[in-house]
Amino acid sequence: MLTKSHIKLITSLNQKKCRQQEQLFVVEGVKGIKEFLNSSFKLHLLFSTETIFDAETITVSDKELQKISSLKSPNTAVAVFNIPKLTAVRQAIETLVPSGLIVALDDVRDPGNLGTIIRLCDWFGIQNLICSNATVDCYNSKVVQATMGSLTRINIQYVDLELYLKGYNNDIFGTFMDGSNIYKERLPEKGIIVMGNEANGISQAIERLVTKKISIPRFGDLKATESLNVATATSIVLSEFKRD
Repeated sequence: MLTKSHIKLITSLNQKKCRQQEQLFVVEGVKGIKEFLNSSFKLHLLFSTETIFDAETITVSDKELQKISSLKSPNTAVAVFNIPKLTAVRQAIETLVPSGLIVALDDVRDPGNLGTIIRLCDWFGIQNLICSNATVDCYNSKVVQATMGSLTRINIQYVDLELYLKGYNNDIFGTFMDGSNIYKERLPEKGIIVMGNEANGISQAIERLVTKKISIPRFGDLKATESLNVATATSIVLSEFKRD
């Protein structure tokens, strides 16, 4: 049965400091939970109004589910999973970093944007996502919801981004209004693609480390739009890097 301690724990996980302290995070919805159950993530607790999972489940009523859900319209089930140990994440990143494309985020703050970017990385076969320490927590419930399960397949590491880029030996790409037209560039299969903050773009400290500036040109007659949403820009950039 759902207890007061369950409710207290799950609602506390809306806060980053509590997620870090407990090393737990929340997943909501049947599809997302099944993705995590079929991954290497370890289940801590599972609550559902229906018997639909091949895992130990605490059955709850719709009213009880409402008490532990962060959604206005709760979706059948809420689960709590363990956050993987940082050492394991670091080992995975260090193993995979030398090859392929890497996406790096310079202080992306919106949970929806980060969740969408994680999903885009999954779609375009980007295995590694490097985040600055000020980027929103990938275990934020809104981020987890937006990834639709892709969080289970992407290696994510939070780092001092400036220090990390200084130690990287291949090309570092950044999106800027005055960069070269991405549609006319010969893009490599290896490198880091830096995407910037929603309001300020790529910071000056990171800009100094970018070796190749690229841009997504505006095609409208007025060309009055100042910028693209960072997740939208990421989709366009990754599509071009992956185009034959």
